[in-house]
Amino acid sequence: AGIVSASMLLPAAASALITLLSSCFQALHQLYYDPDIENKNLAQKWLMQAQVSPQAWQFCWALLSPEKVPEIQYFGANALHTKISRYWSDIPSDQYESLKTQLFSQIACFSSGSKMVLTRLCVALASLALNTMPEAWPGAVAEMVRVFQEEGGGVDGRARCLALLELLTVLPEEFQTSRLPQYRKGQVRGALGCEWGSVCPLLQQLLQRTDSPGAVKARVLRCLSSWVLLDVPLNESESLLHECFSALRDPELFDTAVEAIVNALSQPDSQRYVNTLLKLVPQVLGLQDQLREAVQNGDMETCHGICRITVALGENQTRTLLEQVDHWQSFLALVNMIMFCTGIPGHYPVNETVSSLTLTFWYTLQDEIMSFQVEKRTVYLQVYRPVYFQLVDVLLHKAQFPADQEYASWSSDEKEQFRIYRVDISDTLMYVYEMLGAELLSNLYDKLGRLLTNVEQPASWQHTEALLYGFQSIAETLDVNYSDVIPGLIGLITRISVNNVHLADTVMFTIGALAEWLADHPVMLGNILPLVLHALGNPDLSISSVSTLKKICRECKSDLPPYANNIVAVSQEVLIKQIHKTSQCMWLMQALGFLLSALPVEDILRNLHSLITPYIQQLEKLTNETPNPSNKLAIIHILGLLSNLFTTLDISKQDDDSADSSAPPVKTAPLPPGPNPVVVVLQQVFALIQNLLSKWLNDSQVVEAVCAIFEKSVKTLTHDFAPMVSQLSEMLGQMYSTIPQVSALDLTRQMLHIFSIEPEHFPPIKALFELVTSVTLSIFQQGPRDHPDIVDSFMQLQAQALKRKPDLFLSDSLDVKAVYHCGLLSLKFPEAPTVKSTCFFFTELLAHCSDVPPLARVVQEDGKLLIQAVLEGIGGGAPRSLMDQFAEVLFSLNKHCFALLGVWLKEALQPPGFPSARVTTEQKNNFSQQILRERVNKSRVKEIVKEFTLLCRGLHGTEYAAEY
Repeated sequence: AGIVSASMLLPAAASALITLLSSCFQALHQLYYDPDIENKNLAQKWLMQAQVSPQAWQFCWALLSPEKVPEIQYFGANALHTKISRYWSDIPSDQYESLKTQLFSQIACFSSGSKMVLTRLCVALASLALNTMPEAWPGAVAEMVRVFQEEGGGVDGRARCLALLELLTVLPEEFQTSRLPQYRKGQVRGALGCEWGSVCPLLQQLLQRTDSPGAVKARVLRCLSSWVLLDVPLNESESLLHECFSALRDPELFDTAVEAIVNALSQPDSQRYVNTLLKLVPQVLGLQDQLREAVQNGDMETCHGICRITVALGENQTRTLLEQVDHWQSFLALVNMIMFCTGIPGHYPVNETVSSLTLTFWYTLQDEIMSFQVEKRTVYLQVYRPVYFQLVDVLLHKAQFPADQEYASWSSDEKEQFRIYRVDISDTLMYVYEMLGAELLSNLYDKLGRLLTNVEQPASWQHTEALLYGFQSIAETLDVNYSDVIPGLIGLITRISVNNVHLADTVMFTIGALAEWLADHPVMLGNILPLVLHALGNPDLSISSVSTLKKICRECKSDLPPYANNIVAVSQEVLIKQIHKTSQCMWLMQALGFLLSALPVEDILRNLHSLITPYIQQLEKLTNETPNPSNKLAIIHILGLLSNLFTTLDISKQDDDSADSSAPPVKTAPLPPGPNPVVVVLQQVFALIQNLLSKWLNDSQVVEAVCAIFEKSVKTLTHDFAPMVSQLSEMLGQMYSTIPQVSALDLTRQMLHIFSIEPEHFPPIKALFELVTSVTLSIFQQGPRDHPDIVDSFMQLQAQALKRKPDLFLSDSLDVKAVYHCGLLSLKFPEAPTVKSTCFFFTELLAHCSDVPPLARVVQEDGKLLIQAVLEGIGGGAPRSLMDQFAEVLFSLNKHCFALLGVWLKEALQPPGFPSARVTTEQKNNFSQQILRERVNKSRVKEIVKEFTLLCRGLHGTEYAAEY
């Protein structure tokens, strides 16, 4: 691919170039000026193809002619960069020099022209330098400096200087984003490191010259900022950093100076240069007057910049500076400066945006102190514990809401940013608690007590709320049950005059955070519950009040019977009034489920009757209406309420968190006589649900909501659900036969898991399993590609059946061979979850070959087809993320079908080009032998498969492989 200019072309080629240029101009005009978005898109597509075409070498120079408008020149410069950076191998080595010369020439021409074109040309030359250094272009940077320092070309010195600085700035930036291979990146980084010696004196000279214009100094700082990202030694840029600190006094240079200093201090290698860091600490401390002045003047940009510098030094060099014991006072002064930034006056994010930058520093400092050996840590804690107590005061002050009127004027975005900021403060307080321990809770309690008992000077709600928020932050995630201040805190909470929704919210969340403590101290429930039930009626406190009631009902249910009638009555009232949104209504039902679980059965049934009857009546009415979108939402809402109630209503002893667990809980306590209350209710409404389904069977969301009621009940009740197995199995079979849906398959799997091993329930479960299998097999015959979700769930069902009750596969009514072949088809699906489920099915199937004859027969006959499908996936037919699952299948084959596996592997790998044209016969044989050797070590089989798949995909030894 020759790099030629238009003047060097033959007449025919010149004519073709003129036509191509004309098309370029037309497309560019269309891109920039045509109002039709479709035309713009077409033009952009054409131009992108044009700039990667072989002809781009010819037209890009023509597009750069001086008489062209900047948009056209920019496209030419960009095309040059694209060709050099992405198609470097197209350029013959004997043309490197001429290309370099042309680029130098163009940069000189544009040094007084369009800035955006100049930048693209500099990036193009930078890309050329990265591809040629150090072998083909040694001393590239030194040559750049020399070329631009030479007089001539009719370009004034200032323009040449700015062009050189632009080139030197984009060079490291281009390196960071370049697509160089890993080994080349290391070489080029080393070469650039050696070139710093040519750049540093130039930058220093330009910064120190009194006659250097502001624009030149700004560009120098940008250039330094770019180079320090290459990890240039901190001691070698020390004098330049001192110049940067001086530049902070110049408003025009402030931002670029900040960037350069922060980048230099943030480099991982900088901690090696302790002496330089110690010299920089006084420089940073020297910015305190400028910082205070900026705070007084409301100059948040300056505050932000100085804070970034302070935090960069403190956060990145914490360990290094902490260990300089002779300089402990200067580091403590730096810590106090960061504390000033944390507590900067004003409300985040409206009056200030600085304080949030400092929070990570406090984590880092604490981590470093706590990582020291005990004796050393004790010494540091004497110094820094008081600092962290001060930090708590500062953070709680920053977490305070502004005055009501001011907060009302904030935008929704500002309020959301403030909410996130408070969450960050909460996380920090929780972390700090690990250092300060019980003394922190006592400290907060004393402050809150003084605040609430001071009759002369009543506290603002903001101050009270912030202190409570501190308690909530700690109690929410850490165990405070041992603390002796909690009883007093509960007493104080009941004394708070709640006159603001934010305060009320925090009161609720704090009570919720103390639910476990209340379970150990039930005597306090009588004081707390009225507050929660009162808040339940306020829609503004929906999330906090409902979540708190749910926590109390979950943690304290055995102590709640005396309050049950009141809780149910208030809950019913707010549900009927529709005070809460759907998700909170669901939480409330879960809370009532926990509450009712602790009552005697007759009380549960009585409460269920009063609670559910209005919804059942509404559901009957909705069922008799013609289906439409409005009554669909109401139906799904009611079904959701029932399923959430049944999720947590469990009268037997169990793990309190079973509602959130995917596995069914294990029952230990004997059940009271008679059917479970949930089963009683389900039997009463079963006919209604069947009627509802007959109208809504086409709607997957309604079907899913119906299945959810039974699925949640089965999960919670497990064997107590037994009386309903037969009728539910029959209904599921009818549903699935009419319109197959995933939710029905998932519920079938749940039922099979629990009841297939019980002799009295085996017949209905067997009939259901055979029916859904038969219906799904007919889907496979019609073409399963449109139903990947059904295929996925079906494979999970088959795997569960094999795992739980392999006898199901002894039935003459089950076409085992057809199920096996459905699995082979499913292995080739593009959806990863489906392939995972199918691999699980095959590993279970192979494990039962020895004890289920029909399985043994099908594997013996068609095992080779399974091997072929697995090898196809490994060879590149499936995503690499699935290789562990394919390895599991191979391991299972090796373990259970060893004699046949060797034959199948040999036959399957024999055809040339299978499973990939990239692997040789020798590599295939090696793979086969390695697999056959590993019958015990599953991890090793996974490694062998990963190696082989990389070979098959041509990725072995690449950087992709390193990440894999």
